[in-house]
Amino acid sequence: MEKIYFTVTGTKYYYGNEFLEYGMKVRLVKEPDNEYDKEAISVEVKGLGKIGYVANSAYTVLGKSMSAGRIYDKIGSRAAGKVVHVLPQGVLCRLSKKSLSVT
Repeated sequence: MEKIYFTVTGTKYYYGNEFLEYGMKVRLVKEPDNEYDKEAISVEVKGLGKIGYVANSAYTVLGKSMSAGRIYDKIGSRAAGKVVHVLPQGVLCRLSKKSLSVT
């Protein structure tokens, strides 16, 4: 199975991204009632809560990582991932294989 990567964006509105490190676990939570984006997926860290969102715009998705819209139907209401790279323009993460829904 192909690895799925996603970008975490908006961290500057929460805690920044300086504390994030390679291998750190993150949790994805769908927000179907989000008034701005019906495919919104928030990203959380245990002990802190929400740290940002899965990028869902061509301007915020890094490289060939997937947007929230592309992974929304591949996961359940919650999913897990790990930090791969922390960059000034966003945080690149890999989706856990266990998080993928069977279709």
